[in-house]
Amino acid sequence: MRLILYLGKGGVGKTTTAAATAVRAAELGYRTLVVSTDVAHSLADALDMPLGSSPTQLSDKLWGQEINVLDEVRDHWGELRNYFSTILRRRGVDDVAAEELAIIPGMEEVVSLLHIRRQAKTGEFDLVVVDAAPTGETVRLLTMPETFSWYAGRVMDWEPQTLKIARPLVKQLVPAADMFATIERLNKGVEALRETLTDPEVSSYRLVINPERMVIKEAQRAATYLALFGYPIDGVVLNRVIPLDQAEGKFMQELARIQQGYRKLAYDLFQPLPIWEGPYYARDLAGIDDLSMVAHKLFGETDPVPVQFRGKTQEIIRDGNEYVMRLPLPHVEIGKVSMTKRGDELFIEIGNFRRDLILPLTLAERPARRATFRNGVLEIRFGEPETLPLEPSL
Repeated sequence: MRLILYLGKGGVGKTTTAAATAVRAAELGYRTLVVSTDVAHSLADALDMPLGSSPTQLSDKLWGQEINVLDEVRDHWGELRNYFSTILRRRGVDDVAAEELAIIPGMEEVVSLLHIRRQAKTGEFDLVVVDAAPTGETVRLLTMPETFSWYAGRVMDWEPQTLKIARPLVKQLVPAADMFATIERLNKGVEALRETLTDPEVSSYRLVINPERMVIKEAQRAATYLALFGYPIDGVVLNRVIPLDQAEGKFMQELARIQQGYRKLAYDLFQPLPIWEGPYYARDLAGIDDLSMVAHKLFGETDPVPVQFRGKTQEIIRDGNEYVMRLPLPHVEIGKVSMTKRGDELFIEIGNFRRDLILPLTLAERPARRATFRNGVLEIRFGEPETLPLEPSL
């Protein structure tokens, strides 16, 4: 079983790429499901076929689905939601407000992922391709298993005697619900989900970008957080590239020239990941035939289903009170390392090599102490957070 998730800023062609990958996989004989987790679904438009909240067969080996988040929340969260909303009403909260407040933030994301994992584990499909929401929402979605496990752990860590007393009380308040059993069941599902999402032989994350500065910056940030939580990235799709030799007119030639600079930046930033390039198409693309053409342009004769890269693009480890960021740079020659830190950006130079790193909050608030480069690996050490002296009270 394989799970491939495509991430990217809104408008970069992520849905088309995910659908094209699924179409190509089906052509190669894989039983494939392509599924959208974006609330603003556009997968049906890309496939040019109607889709429902259950898998819809589109061809011999291809199915499509647009998850109905509200139904998923109702199925997985209904019992707990009833319990919490009842408690809130008893405390005088308005009915509508109580219903809204009863949902843990991020529960929609958790149940979407649980649904995808369930589809992948049924054995009905060899591959599940996920057209994820725009990057920021998806990063939050992928960190929710951690957050939910923390929440569930706080409840389940109650003393056994407390649980023994609390269970009958909960059943009196909501006879049809056992909150603790529901949380325990959900937590086990989320733990299994986390294992699936971080297994590099099962799950792969692919960034979809355009040759534009802001798009590349956001993809960098996504790559950093994926690495931080242990999610394996195995490739980058560089979409909407205008070939210099095909650009006609002054405007298009200048745009193509600017793109070439960002194209080089993308290769520098995301090495050693494989990068697949797709051209800028002069018309809207929709339907199985168009998507097959897109896939052939992107992947050529390469089978896009197997894992395309194994290894870590970056790693953050704790060393006492400090953190160390490790970046494999196998093609960079050893030289003097210099670095400059501004906010959540770290600028590194090694000879002619330059890289702008996006730091997670954990490192952004810490001073970069020193950087060393040996055996093809750059190590950057971050000290303890700097604290400002408190002003004396008057």
